[in-house]
Amino acid sequence: MSSIDERLAELGVSLPSPSVPAASYVPWRRVGNLVFISGQIPVKDGQRLYIGKVGREYTVEQAQDAARLVALNVLAHVKAACSGDLDRVVGVVRLGVFVNCTPEFHQHPMVANGASDLLVQIFGDAGKHTRAAVGAPSLPFDVAVEIDAVFEVR
Repeated sequence: MSSIDERLAELGVSLPSPSVPAASYVPWRRVGNLVFISGQIPVKDGQRLYIGKVGREYTVEQAQDAARLVALNVLAHVKAACSGDLDRVVGVVRLGVFVNCTPEFHQHPMVANGASDLLVQIFGDAGKHTRAAVGAPSLPFDVAVEIDAVFEVR
């Protein structure tokens, strides 16, 4: 078992199977030592969760849970890109966090922390990353959160 797999077990976290793209794109692409992860949404056991807007159907705390779930889906693709070995991750470079929210909602960074905090818990300092957290009037399938990411790998 790798040290990252051990860390996931310590946190009581299990990664889902990588999702299948919903349109004409690939879920990840490696360019040199970078892995680019296409936008992922809150899916668990093949079911889309967190359907609706933050600030209306969901609180900040619930949206953080959605972002955490999306981060796990992101990691499932990173693991696939690393031939099953998350110890090949050198660091998390960047997250793009999109929040499907009401016009009055302004706590996008707090929602993004659901994903960011989890990645730091898993990877330590290597999990610290740059980030954009933005509100959107809608997201695919009306999900509350979508995240794309860039990882450095060896």
